[in-house]
Amino acid sequence: MDEMQTIDRVLLVDDQAIVGEAVRRMIAAQGACEYRAVSDPTKAIEVAQEFRPTVILQDIEMPGMNGLDLVLRYREHEATREVPVIMLTGKEDPAVKADAFARGASDYLVKLPHPVELVARIRHHSHGYRMQLERNAAYSALAASEAHMKSEINRAAAYVRSLLDPPMDGSVRADWRFVPCEALGGDVFGYHWIDDNHLAMYVIDVSGHGVGPALMGVSAMNLIKSGSLERDQVLDPTRTLQALNAAFPMARHDGMYFTVWYGVYNRATRELAWSGGGHPPSFLLRAGALRRLESTTFMIGIVDEYDAPTERTTLEPGDRLYLFSDGVFELHLAGGGIWGLENLESFLAGRSAEGVLDAVVAETRRVVLAGRGQADPGPGAPVAWDDDFSLIEFRFA
Repeated sequence: MDEMQTIDRVLLVDDQAIVGEAVRRMIAAQGACEYRAVSDPTKAIEVAQEFRPTVILQDIEMPGMNGLDLVLRYREHEATREVPVIMLTGKEDPAVKADAFARGASDYLVKLPHPVELVARIRHHSHGYRMQLERNAAYSALAASEAHMKSEINRAAAYVRSLLDPPMDGSVRADWRFVPCEALGGDVFGYHWIDDNHLAMYVIDVSGHGVGPALMGVSAMNLIKSGSLERDQVLDPTRTLQALNAAFPMARHDGMYFTVWYGVYNRATRELAWSGGGHPPSFLLRAGALRRLESTTFMIGIVDEYDAPTERTTLEPGDRLYLFSDGVFELHLAGGGIWGLENLESFLAGRSAEGVLDAVVAETRRVVLAGRGQADPGPGAPVAWDDDFSLIEFRFA
């Protein structure tokens, strides 16, 4: 805290030297402060910019400039815009007093007041101004910190996006939409061919928001993709989830855990095997009928002993599979409650394959804005979901 914030600094603007000396003695008798007087009102702004007063005592009738006009000039300059001004004049005039307050004066005294009253008012206004400076400094520091954090979160979001797999064509087509929330959640997802016949696909959602959960999600994704797991493990959803659980216990990761849905598609047999750890179900869409492929166990990292049963189903040509995070459907409604899985299910089942991902983004954007009571800012304008939005579509030939 600098000197300006700890010591009262009194600037008197009055053309009468005798008044200046009287005020100086009044203030000096009541305790420590810094005092300066200026008799030429045209120099008041210049002196104030150098002296940095915490309160200004201001006469009204002065040669060369009216004190009321000078108050307006104070409010036009950055250095004096918020400094409290106490009008110190020779007469009690309600009309003049009202005019002074209208122009931005903080107080009004008939000179010369009793020393105790004068000093009390100086200290009152000076203290309020110093507290305001402290609040302004704290708000500025907070704004700078938030801007820095936002920049870091944006960089982390760009990093996560850069790691996501590109759209895929062939016997299995894959595409996705990802919209990170303002605070950045822990969503990651991916797919890759383990060998010529087996396609791994997964979505992970780490608890919490911020850079930490995002980096944990990236670490879990890298474990699946990097080849650290044996081929027999990544072919088996049960063993994959068990390996993730062993690698990411909550006790070693700042209390964070994550949900996951992991599946392996066998192109030769058309079998899909999957296991889910506390994650929302995936949707298998066939000829307009939708089936939920539910999780088979609880979240990753909660306990040491972990079993993750594997479920299986056979896919047919034309089937579509949707993996997603809860940020796609846990959307707050204006009247309370959430949009929910059922609405997402109905929306997907009623849509043709072409353009469905963009249609879900547009519909959930509408729900998000309606839930907040906000008007649509227009096409292309950014809208932040409450949580990361991750939606992946697979189409099977």
